[in-house]
Amino acid sequence: MKINHLDLFSGIGGFHLGFERAGFKIKSYFSEIDKHAIAVYKHKFKDATYVGSVTDVYGGDLPQIDLITFGSPCQDFSLAGKRAGMGGDRSILILEAIRLVRECRPRVFIWENVKGAFSSNSGEDFAAILQEFADIGGYRLEWQLLNTSWFLPQNRERIYLVGYSTTTRGDWRGVFPIATNNQKADGNTQCGHQSAQTLTARYFASTAQGTYIGERDKVRRLTPIECERLQGFPDQHTAFGNYDGETKPMSNTQRYKQCGNAVTVNVVEAVAKKCIPLFK
Repeated sequence: MKINHLDLFSGIGGFHLGFERAGFKIKSYFSEIDKHAIAVYKHKFKDATYVGSVTDVYGGDLPQIDLITFGSPCQDFSLAGKRAGMGGDRSILILEAIRLVRECRPRVFIWENVKGAFSSNSGEDFAAILQEFADIGGYRLEWQLLNTSWFLPQNRERIYLVGYSTTTRGDWRGVFPIATNNQKADGNTQCGHQSAQTLTARYFASTAQGTYIGERDKVRRLTPIECERLQGFPDQHTAFGNYDGETKPMSNTQRYKQCGNAVTVNVVEAVAKKCIPLFK
């Protein structure tokens, strides 16, 4: 199934890869401002088209878009942050994504964010976001709190909200639920002998919680490859980047950072499989 995909705040392509694994053939137009994430995306998805910062993207400049995904910056919603909510400079960028949903009218859009978005400003921020989505018109909304630990040995709770066109035909039963707490992964992986804590954007810092993992009678730091595996990416996904046509190796600092910022590919794949009827 071929679709055109607008990948906002694209990072290293977790949404792109998750939909590919679900059986979609994707042409992605991706928006990102981190030069290292852009370089990885260009290196791994050579047919993708870079479209610049989200503030510079306009629906009229794009072909018909079938899918928009956005894991908009979450620091202002995070339980680990200062909880500025929708008043924060980074979280307000979600309004740019909502603008592009209005302009492009995709069949499906998906928003991913931290669990803290539910409770930010006593729930008022999440209610305001839902209202913004509802005001677009013509979309049904569903959401669920999903945990990477249902698929891989990492405790990573994230909200996934799916909006889909009300013109969808057939007896549609909905996207969610994806799984339950009784369907967790068994922890069988080559990334250590116990489940990891949540990988974060600050994972690369030597003092970051979750940077180290117990192994037999000693403690060691996770490797970049293990972090890729905990997020569902292939080994060495972040090892190289395309910088203006030149392939260069990526520093471990950037590899840790990019894995911490990414969406979990296995979770996206599960959501994408439930969305297949929406594109028929």
